[in-house]
Amino acid sequence: MTKKVSAVGLLSGGLDSILALRVILDQGVTVKAINCWTPFFTGFPAADTDSDPVQPNFKALPNVLIYARNLGCEVEVIDLSDVYLQMLHNPNYGYGRNVNPCIDCHILMFRTARRIMESESYDFVFTGEVLGQRPKSQGRQELNLIARKSGLEDRILRPLSAGILPPTLPETEGWVDRNRLQSFRGRTRKPQMALAEQYGITEYPTPAGGCILTEPSYGNKVRDIWKYSDKEKLSWEDYNLLRIGRHLRVNSGLKVVVGRHEAENNLLESYVSGRTRIEPTEVPGPVVITDESADPDQELVAARICARYCKAGREGGEVEMRLDRDGASKLISVKAFKPEEIVDWLIR
Repeated sequence: MTKKVSAVGLLSGGLDSILALRVILDQGVTVKAINCWTPFFTGFPAADTDSDPVQPNFKALPNVLIYARNLGCEVEVIDLSDVYLQMLHNPNYGYGRNVNPCIDCHILMFRTARRIMESESYDFVFTGEVLGQRPKSQGRQELNLIARKSGLEDRILRPLSAGILPPTLPETEGWVDRNRLQSFRGRTRKPQMALAEQYGITEYPTPAGGCILTEPSYGNKVRDIWKYSDKEKLSWEDYNLLRIGRHLRVNSGLKVVVGRHEAENNLLESYVSGRTRIEPTEVPGPVVITDESADPDQELVAARICARYCKAGREGGEVEMRLDRDGASKLISVKAFKPEEIVDWLIR
């Protein structure tokens, strides 16, 4: 009797994931598609609703998982948020160019896939990784390290680069035909685009990092809070706040966040608890929030920063500010800082 082969597919959401899925499905393998998620990953938001009968804990599935579901795959999104911060703060293999712990992140995701593979009796795990595409995590040495440290060893199949990698267990056991796998390598997308055309896949995401930790601006903000805070006490709220507004580090005791438009002003309202909230009373301007520990002198500095981003302040006049903290309010009038006075405070 012919063995029915099954696999867990780690699908990140891009074209490579779609192609890897199609390559494996075309060989008659039953696939369970999983997507590991944290708030650092771009794509789709976590939700507090169970309205989606396919994936109760999320509002929407990324396109690649909708594609997988339409092809008859079981689909699951796994929220790694609880364990991710611990790994981020102390990665065994360090960071990439910014604050991206790519090797440790991949090990975490593959360990997650391995647990599913073992507990649900799947045969192997596959992924859309391409040899040499990402220097931090997809060189030969890194791919081997991730396979070993995840405990999967040769049960990881990378179908888009399998032809130039050593044969894995699924290939040597005849579960998949190695001759029907691909030999892609490097950062060019031309081979993937050609294969997508063969499959009739015309809509797919443009290439991107997929993780905000790879972005220099966000990385600089993360390094700043690591310098002035106890890493181990930071929460997702602290990291989410870094995605909103302009951030200015005045000194070790004061950081100020300035909303850049109405939507960000509204988002900052979720972070005012325990902080000083500052806003002009009579002219248009941003919402500004301070650190929790801001004293009156620091609040004055923050108010002058707020005035810098008001038209009236830029024109040299005084601007009346309302300062709210823990249910108490006060009004003060301030002169705006000049642009050159605050330029070195901006975290960019």
